[in-house]
Amino acid sequence: MTSYGGSSAASTGSRTNGLAIASLCCGIVGLFILNIILGPLAIVFGAVARRQSAGKTGGGMAKAGIILGVVDVVLWIVLLIVAANNGGFGWYVGG
Repeated sequence: MTSYGGSSAASTGSRTNGLAIASLCCGIVGLFILNIILGPLAIVFGAVARRQSAGKTGGGMAKAGIILGVVDVVLWIVLLIVAANNGGFGWYVGG
């Protein structure tokens, strides 16, 4: 029987690197909104997490975050090119 505040079986496993999780989350959310901000963040968080992944798990999540971050940046560049070729950015409201 474990006492309050004592170690339990759930906490004895290895912990996932928090930066790997942040990289993956930024990469996924960046596909939908704010891709020019979240894409580079996903790349940086993933790179740092891959360096730190010697003691913690999450190397795969960090790699996926880096890939999604690159996709975010490429998607932003493609959308910028498409918008420039179609007359720029603008909001049309009205009939």
